[in-house]
Amino acid sequence: MELLLLSNSTAPGRKYLEHALDVLAEVLTDEVVFVPYALADHDGYTEQVRTALEPLGVRVTGAHTARDALREAAAIFVGGGNTFRLLRTLQLSGDLDVIRERVRAGTPYVGSSAGTNLAGPSVRTTNDMPIVQPPSFEALGLVPFQINPHYLDPDPSSTHQGETRERRITEFLEENDVPVLGIREGTWLRRRTDTLTLGGIPAGARLFRRGSEPAEVAGGTDLSELLRITARFDVHE
Repeated sequence: MELLLLSNSTAPGRKYLEHALDVLAEVLTDEVVFVPYALADHDGYTEQVRTALEPLGVRVTGAHTARDALREAAAIFVGGGNTFRLLRTLQLSGDLDVIRERVRAGTPYVGSSAGTNLAGPSVRTTNDMPIVQPPSFEALGLVPFQINPHYLDPDPSSTHQGETRERRITEFLEENDVPVLGIREGTWLRRRTDTLTLGGIPAGARLFRRGSEPAEVAGGTDLSELLRITARFDVHE
């Protein structure tokens, strides 16, 4: 299985996807089918990706423009936006099953933000508002642990009185026994068969487990052991 899971698609001071072009070039070849359903403007979103990948010589087809595009894709890229809108669209169309089948058969998968959330067993650790209601929270299950893209560390100087990202993940673990990897901006996960590594900027990630203190994960760390865990969820949705 070939996965590239980006925390974010735009880095400060960089163009869309510019910070990840080198690693994208390693995963993508001649063409990719882009899944734009996390945003409302599917044509505009697809064109943005087409422009960003042009330096790599990658041809981009929107999944919404061709009926069998995903079934015939050489690679699949699922973009960011609202995770619930993305999941609902893919579940109702049946394309969630198509993507899962194709990726497990060897088709490379690239996700960014919401597309990265989708790679886990569920979308329960997304940062997004449920602007629509999907039939369930079940996602692709391409990795057996949860991911929290755009992870933000607690700011001790902040006057904000709402929950920190750390607190929200802790609450998730009170109800579900499955690790959560909070990946900071500019980082990504790369899976090649049974190997999983953290790449991107040195800021790294934070790993949360039930009953343990959060652990820092440095860039370049081998996280393959996370591919062997068994997730246990509260099933009452």
